[in-house]
Amino acid sequence: MFGIADFGAFCLAVIVFLALPGPGTFALLNSTGKGGFKAGAAATLGLIVGDQCLLWLAVGGVAALLAAYPLAFHVVQYAGAAYLAWVGFKLVFAKPGDASPIQIQPRQYFRQAFFITLLNPKAIIFYMAFFPLFIDPATHRGLPTFLAMALTIATLTATYCLTLSAFANAVAAKVRAHQTLARWLSRLAGVFLIGFGIRLIKN
Repeated sequence: MFGIADFGAFCLAVIVFLALPGPGTFALLNSTGKGGFKAGAAATLGLIVGDQCLLWLAVGGVAALLAAYPLAFHVVQYAGAAYLAWVGFKLVFAKPGDASPIQIQPRQYFRQAFFITLLNPKAIIFYMAFFPLFIDPATHRGLPTFLAMALTIATLTATYCLTLSAFANAVAAKVRAHQTLARWLSRLAGVFLIGFGIRLIKN
């Protein structure tokens, strides 16, 4: 579909990544807690715009590599698989930590969420590792393929983040009351990431 190797797996991977706690999630929940759903929506837009900036920077690198050095592209694919598996193992074996929440100032929800995403040092590495997993060098269509992937990520991100924002108070209460469940969900996400890495190696 649109040159994406496995569209269903691609969508599932995006959802798994969205569900992983990170700076963007903390920014969204913090904004919603301070300014309600409208603030959460503004933060969601900031996250999407920041993601799209990083995404298209990564697309430029992946596209250039694919066109000029097909063999190097396959090396990037395997390196990406290893990176995702490594993140997965970290989640599976993680111990209860004390991740510090992101602080958000009122009336600056979009701008702060945008910069939190844009300046996240792991984000560009993630996109460089993520895109090659679902690109088939033999069937990809270039820009239409990347555009379809970008629109899919933006749509899923908007749906997930707005839903999370709408139920932010209930979600936060559940997480506080069920820390063990939260840890096991994080470990399950790690298993999914390891699975995506293994899937690429087998192809």
